[in-house]
Amino acid sequence: MTAPILAIELGRRRYGEVLELQRTLCRDRVAGTLGHDLLLLVEHEPVITLGRSTQAASLPLPRGLLEQRGVEVFEVERGGDATLHAPGQLVGYPILELGGWRRDLHWYLRQLEEVLIRALARLEIRADRNPGKTGVWTVDDRRKIASIGIHVKQWVTMHGFALNVINDLSLFELIVPCGIPNVIMTSVAAEGQTGRGAEGLWNSTRDAVLAEFGEVFEREIEAATLASLGVSQQT
Repeated sequence: MTAPILAIELGRRRYGEVLELQRTLCRDRVAGTLGHDLLLLVEHEPVITLGRSTQAASLPLPRGLLEQRGVEVFEVERGGDATLHAPGQLVGYPILELGGWRRDLHWYLRQLEEVLIRALARLEIRADRNPGKTGVWTVDDRRKIASIGIHVKQWVTMHGFALNVINDLSLFELIVPCGIPNVIMTSVAAEGQTGRGAEGLWNSTRDAVLAEFGEVFEREIEAATLASLGVSQQT
């Protein structure tokens, strides 16, 4: 029987802490000392991350000014350009050994997009891909609702996706999101899904993502904790 993917909810955490946790888990998965594929779910305090393809124009404000405003900046190993995380955004970091599926990065990116498209459909939001660009956009007005950026080491994944749920979209004005000029960002809440309240909307979005992650990757999803894996809460 194929082992389940273990889903670990981390709550709200600073980006640097979770980045080091990802790196540790990725190393352990490569080494074989971590025997499970994982999906980490987290909210971050305001932070801008700069992928390997980031252009100078994507970060128009000096880092010092951003940090004065309480926004951290990290250069990271994932692909893609600049993106922003903040409370109310559902961030997912799969730690998957792709040998259990297909060792194909393009296939993996399309799988992540499919998870989010299907999850949004459960929330009655019509979303799709935008040809030539990684991520997920609303069908009707072509607003970007989810960003994706990955890194793979010896076919083990890290980094992942960020789905805007109830986050402050004005923060995206601090960057050129994903290096796409004039892109308009949106969220689950902004698309009219407000009747459930913030907590209800967050929970229903998380549940939809977990359900579709299992469907798309054809694995059971099982809740777990870092402690159950023998991993320290501090990295």
